[in-house]
Amino acid sequence: MTRDLRICLVGDSFTAGTGDRTGAGWVGPVLAAPRDDGLDVTGYPLGVRRETSLDIARRWYPEVRARLRHGTDHRVVLSLGANDVSAPAGRRRVPQERTLEVLGGMLDEAHAAGWPALVTGPPPGTEAAYTDRVLALSAAMAEVAAARDVPFTDLAAPLVGDPAWAEAVHAGDGVHPDARGYRLLAGLLVPAVRVWVA
Repeated sequence: MTRDLRICLVGDSFTAGTGDRTGAGWVGPVLAAPRDDGLDVTGYPLGVRRETSLDIARRWYPEVRARLRHGTDHRVVLSLGANDVSAPAGRRRVPQERTLEVLGGMLDEAHAAGWPALVTGPPPGTEAAYTDRVLALSAAMAEVAAARDVPFTDLAAPLVGDPAWAEAVHAGDGVHPDARGYRLLAGLLVPAVRVWVA
């Protein structure tokens, strides 16, 4: 039987590619890579702007299940946390412990459904306090994923202090990068996804 790979990519505005006028975001290159390697891949981007992990947890399972009815290899990329650590009123929207609890629950549900998962943390911002929260959350998310033998890709630490990332975010809306920034994110994710689906 020919391998028919279906991947749902669940997340927030970064998964939706907000700010990228080309429309590719990071999802486009990430899905193109295994296709270039000869795999039959169907991708389902499921990013919603402003959603926290709590919002994503409420909707993700039925949305993924509806899309993974066919094919022979079903997978899920979970990308969350950027809105959890935002603090528009001086207080983060979701406490870190709660984000980790939600992530663990989602990974356990994916495992029970037979969907191998890959997790990404949020990318850094250009404001120091926000980026500090992102770095702390990403490190903790990596531990949650490792405890379940799930691959994790850190999008924060490699880009902190990268002038190209900062320039891309400034050229975007100050939070989301332009197309150049999404290419940087894809550059971090493509190698991990290639290993994950191999």
